[in-house]
Amino acid sequence: MATVTTPVPNASTAPVSGPLLPVYKRAPVELVDGKGIRLIDAEGREYVDFTSGIAVNALGYADEGLRAAMHRAADGLVHVSNLFRTAPGERLAQRLVDLSFADRVFFCNSGVEANEGAFKFARRWARAVGTPAKHEIVGLRGAFHGRLFASLAATDRPSYRAPFRPLAGGVSIAERDLESLARILSAETVATLVVEPIQGEGGVRVLDAGYLRELRALTAERRIALMFDEIQCGLGRTGHLFAYQRVEVVPDLLTLAKPIAGGLPMGAILMTEEIAATIKPGDHGTTFGGGPFVATVAEHVLERVADPALLAAVRREGARFGEALEGIRARTGRIREVRGTGFLWGIDVHEPAADVIARARDEGLLLVGAGDYTLRLLPPLVATREDLDDGLQRLERALG
Repeated sequence: MATVTTPVPNASTAPVSGPLLPVYKRAPVELVDGKGIRLIDAEGREYVDFTSGIAVNALGYADEGLRAAMHRAADGLVHVSNLFRTAPGERLAQRLVDLSFADRVFFCNSGVEANEGAFKFARRWARAVGTPAKHEIVGLRGAFHGRLFASLAATDRPSYRAPFRPLAGGVSIAERDLESLARILSAETVATLVVEPIQGEGGVRVLDAGYLRELRALTAERRIALMFDEIQCGLGRTGHLFAYQRVEVVPDLLTLAKPIAGGLPMGAILMTEEIAATIKPGDHGTTFGGGPFVATVAEHVLERVADPALLAAVRREGARFGEALEGIRARTGRIREVRGTGFLWGIDVHEPAADVIARARDEGLLLVGAGDYTLRLLPPLVATREDLDDGLQRLERALG
């Protein structure tokens, strides 16, 4: 019998993450602990975190209330499937309805699942009110909605899309100008227009309130479902519980994820009764979505991020944060533009963002990019003024 030799990966080619599929370019830092808005690596070094786990860790690290909620959840059922009723998910859904425009809620496990499900719901509704031709999904230039087939088709990243064509059909990306959209949004063929009120991955581009009102009027007139993707900008990050409340534009569908369960996997689709009434048993499903363990934790997170005092602090400190970024721009000359609101900011720099991110890490500050020349700043919502000032000083040194 021939001997089978298992090849040993060459040290120069083996991924840093060992057997993990290397779909992420991980930083050369192993994080092991954290408290507040600070993280600690395996060497004992401390970092100010302006990433929040990419907008997930709204309550920071080692939060006692979140930890207690997880222990409380672990004392009950973890999973029974959606073939049976459990109270935590039903309570959480009711609370989301009470706090929002929505009449119904569907839970899943991630933001991309929420978007894919919402696309299905929009099509189901559109065919109920129109004809089979009314099925198209339209996204906007600069959008990011995920990396599965329909969500990737609505995502404006050619390099992400190209290796996986053909993507889902009936999905297109339109320019953001109203004149172009007025031509494209056909009442006969378009089911939904999907919009991020703040395009996070697309460079933290805050869409104007007047523009969003025009989109609402246009979609309402043509019986097109307006869908807001608030996966990154929702749940307190703008200083309002939902980003749509900041601009006073109410959608028909809204997707949530990232911070909703404090780092546990969860997503949600909020919708009007008109949309929900067209969805029938068997049209969609989820094995884990809204299970009792994760829903119990999410109940705690929702109450925390819905706290008016916390939201007011995010608005107040977020405005001051933006002013401080403008000050750094003026002093260093290293920033081209500052954009954002609340605790969601983007700054365009004159050099590759990756270079600044690496220098910031050397200064003890964790950042994430939003394009080749854009830094994204996402402090936890519990960050104090002193925390923010500390991080801003490290940022200025990294830029300088």
